[in-house]
Amino acid sequence: MSTEPETTEDTEPGTPGAEAAQAAKDDRTGSDDAPDPEQTTDSGGGDAGAGQSAEEESGGAGDGQSAGAEGGDAGGDVADGGQVSEAEAELRAQQIERERIEQRKAEKKGPIRSGTKLSGKAADLLAAVRAVESGEKSVAPVFEEPRPAPRRSAPEPERRPQPVPPEPVSTQAVPAPEAVQAVRRVLGEGGAPEVLAPQVAAALGEGADAQLRADPWQLLRIPGVRPEQADGFARALLGAECGPDDERRGRAVTGWLLEQAALAGHTALEMPALLAALAQRGVPEPDGAVQGAIAEGEALVFQDALEEAGAPARAADEDDTQEDEERPVRILVGLERYALAEESLADGLARLVNSTPKQDGSAANWERAAAAAQGSTAELIRAVAGQGLVLHTGGEASLAEPAALLDAARSLGLRAWAATHGPIGRTRFAALLGRTAGPAGEAADASRQPGARGSSDSVTRSAGDAPDRPTTADGQMGAALPVATVSGLLAGREGPGRDADGALDLDLLVVLDAPQLDVETAALLTESMPDGARLVLSGDPAVLWSVGPGRVFADLLAARICPQVASRRPDPGPLGELVSGVGVGELNQVEAPGKEIVIVPVRDAGEAVHRTVQLVVDSVPRAIGVPAAETQVITPGHGGAVGTRVLNAALKERLNPGPGRFGGFDPGDRIVYSPVPGRALPGRVVTADAGGLHLSCEGENVVVPKERVEQAVRHGWALTAHQAVGSRWPAVVVVLPGDAAQALSRPWVYTAFGRADRHLSVVHGVEQALPRAVAEIPAKPRTTRLPVLLAPQISGD
Repeated sequence: MSTEPETTEDTEPGTPGAEAAQAAKDDRTGSDDAPDPEQTTDSGGGDAGAGQSAEEESGGAGDGQSAGAEGGDAGGDVADGGQVSEAEAELRAQQIERERIEQRKAEKKGPIRSGTKLSGKAADLLAAVRAVESGEKSVAPVFEEPRPAPRRSAPEPERRPQPVPPEPVSTQAVPAPEAVQAVRRVLGEGGAPEVLAPQVAAALGEGADAQLRADPWQLLRIPGVRPEQADGFARALLGAECGPDDERRGRAVTGWLLEQAALAGHTALEMPALLAALAQRGVPEPDGAVQGAIAEGEALVFQDALEEAGAPARAADEDDTQEDEERPVRILVGLERYALAEESLADGLARLVNSTPKQDGSAANWERAAAAAQGSTAELIRAVAGQGLVLHTGGEASLAEPAALLDAARSLGLRAWAATHGPIGRTRFAALLGRTAGPAGEAADASRQPGARGSSDSVTRSAGDAPDRPTTADGQMGAALPVATVSGLLAGREGPGRDADGALDLDLLVVLDAPQLDVETAALLTESMPDGARLVLSGDPAVLWSVGPGRVFADLLAARICPQVASRRPDPGPLGELVSGVGVGELNQVEAPGKEIVIVPVRDAGEAVHRTVQLVVDSVPRAIGVPAAETQVITPGHGGAVGTRVLNAALKERLNPGPGRFGGFDPGDRIVYSPVPGRALPGRVVTADAGGLHLSCEGENVVVPKERVEQAVRHGWALTAHQAVGSRWPAVVVVLPGDAAQALSRPWVYTAFGRADRHLSVVHGVEQALPRAVAEIPAKPRTTRLPVLLAPQISGD
């Protein structure tokens, strides 16, 4: 098993992130020989299409530590004065939810054993570090009778202990200047960059300088620091005392490897893989290092029983003790935050599955609503009528089904809401809902909507407030449409608000883009559902998985613990045919009489940049009628000769040339803003002043403080597929340079091609690597515990 982060979109993972942009200007971008869709190949056949690995491209960890735009900032920023940033607001909301989860665990006498917490900040998701390569070296098992994780039957519905307060609790204070200065001196003595002092002081807290001096490998808690760098720092401070067998080093490297595994999507690592990775990192006694990390509470160990293939089901009255001794087990090691999230998620899902939904609307009314629908839409309505948890799968066309469900539920008087991954998806889904006024309850919902008419919220927001407000189909703000973003719903900036018990004030929640839910977000959602409410998770299982750890939607589909409704609505046209084929591993030849699909072969990186710019600036607007402002470029990674940096520099030179007087940006620049890890909000630069960079993101104004611009904002003419997931554009140009061949996979190709509504151009330089990737390379597996945790909770139904 590999602990290599699958979310590395950058070919230069250890670099700060600004060094590659100048290469773009070496490529000439004249339009004299622009590839015209009327003259180029229009088939999606054997060499048509393009793709790249989901593991090579993810918004959470792509570009070293400066890549805030693809994964958010490092979580260490502290708002100046009294201003609360969005990252802090979301972290605070998550902290409150985790405290409530822990209290619920304690009350049920089934706590997850844990010790001292790690830093526990969103910075853990941002370490875009060099991938950890694991080997196959066999190592003897170590632990004496590891205690199995607690198991219990599905909990009885109970009310939350207390409501979530409207104002977040206080977060970590800004380190005192003298504390930062003391840390700076220690860093200087060890030869480490002194600019890390504020991060170190914030991460280690009180007495950070003494802690760092006593254990120099604590430096590994800072995102972007690698073990070899921490080793050099430790040698400079400790001298002869420093050695590879130092137990402090073993514990720190163990924690670092588990963090890197989380970046790759794992919630835990199997013991042999972790021991092998420790050995590769020069830890002479991997067993002792893991034992030390567990003893100090820096990691947790789990023993999960495995079902043997073909083994008969265990009888209910069989001796559990004898059976457990005979059944094979796997030993996993993970970080507390993800163990807590998976345990909580399993509890919340079991509560929804095992409880009876509140009877809102008679059975006859539900049946009438289903009878008025057709096909899989009717199946979805009937399933939701009687179940607390329902899964719905399908492509873009299938979104009409949850939209019909939402309309039907609200017509029955339910407080029904939908939540999407991002604002573009929210706007698109809102357009599918009935354009006439909904139930009377919508007026009350609108009054709670931030920025709605009559609300005290201002349309202009700081970077502490996300541009998360729904619009009508005609773009009007503050409309009474029951659609929110997942982040805005959880943070309380949009949606129905919370009831007196702290649960979401709704009866039905439809979560779209469900494959993008990581375990922590999914746990917060399920814990926020009131008793008797219904939850529908809807999405396309073929797209890239979440940036954060876990594969929640895929695990639930495999577990089969609740009704599953598969849409029978195919995506229309040549684009739908092409993408559907990719989803089942076939790169088909597709007839595209309207130039819906165009293939542009290229020989090298320079030509790829040249052709891409010509397509966006000239060919697509002229031949297809889609302006450059509505055309999105998608490429495998941020670094390299044809990464987002190079392409964005070349596109800016043609579309909005300027000196970049504010952090490299000018008014009119197309950007992508990442307020927190895993979220990418496309927008444009409006202006800049002493207050920061003013952006317009989906119709809302955002001000990013100047100290956060480098971390949180990137140019956005070209994105990676993980940044683009959950959004669609009229025209998409997918760029596949020759050096992307090793990174191709079916999910990446499916996601990138599926972002196009009307037209897809593929700048194709990978030859036969593309059809081979579509046919043979699925998503990298992720190690998770959710299926094992769900099995005993659901059994007995």
